[in-house]
Amino acid sequence: MTGTIKRIVREKGFGFITPDDGSEEVFFHRSRLGPRIEFEELREGEEVEFQTRPGEKGPQAFNVKPR
Repeated sequence: MTGTIKRIVREKGFGFITPDDGSEEVFFHRSRLGPRIEFEELREGEEVEFQTRPGEKGPQAFNVKPR
């Protein structure tokens, strides 16, 4: 999937992605980034690629990487 980072909460190590397909926003955690991707380098408004899986509170992104 592809989308745009909507919000990053740096001090807690997570953020939210708005998918390009119009589906509900997706949570991501710094521990679920793609190989060699640094959480600190991601920015709000950046376009990313990711995969999703069900989480406790809705879909969660993993393998997140800039497009």
